[in-house]
Amino acid sequence: MSDLASTVAPTGTLRVVINLGNPVLAQGTADDPRGVTVAIARSVADWLGVPLDLLCVDAARDSYAAIVEGRVDLCFLANEPAREEGVVFTAPYVLIEGVHVVDADSPLTSSDQVDRDGVRIGVRTGSAYDLFLTRSLQHAELVRADEATDVFEEQGLDAAAGVRQPMEQYVATTGRRILEPAFMEIQQSVGLPRGLDPDAVAAVAAHVEELKASGFVRDELARSGVEATVAGLA
Repeated sequence: MSDLASTVAPTGTLRVVINLGNPVLAQGTADDPRGVTVAIARSVADWLGVPLDLLCVDAARDSYAAIVEGRVDLCFLANEPAREEGVVFTAPYVLIEGVHVVDADSPLTSSDQVDRDGVRIGVRTGSAYDLFLTRSLQHAELVRADEATDVFEEQGLDAAAGVRQPMEQYVATTGRRILEPAFMEIQQSVGLPRGLDPDAVAAVAAHVEELKASGFVRDELARSGVEATVAGLA
């Protein structure tokens, strides 16, 4: 095993956590995961010349816990400042949007009206949009739960926040509506342990850039039936 492989995958196997809770990035089941993150994980393992072991979870907070607790060597997370204590990120490989959903008859008509006194927003605990809204909201209140849309409905909240693609599916089946414009751009990046050798981080980051430049990321998104923007090349 190369020095790089032994640094990035010290057990001899590349252990990667996959968040099945974000359908833009991963689909399928824990027994048969697929999607762009699974494809990138396989590519990195092949590049390092080591076997791959996938740990599937249902939420970003569980991905973060797995990497900071040393249970995995690599993760896929939105690059948020609150996560930088435990994770070092590559440049983003894909950009997705965070949007608000409201009831059809809500008085809110645009995303810039949401941050007002008395407005309550449902968010998935520990998600990128939870972290972003936590640091950016001045007046509105966040209500955290396992699923933003569930708590939005159960508690009659004013809005729910989430990733655009699944939120579009949600409004199509419920008659609710999305507030434009998106309130954030979510920079999905590959994450490695904060204490990892910087040269190893740089090597992995360069490999991710090659996957973007070659069309690999674009093609894997298309294979998944997902419309998302490949991040600009570094």
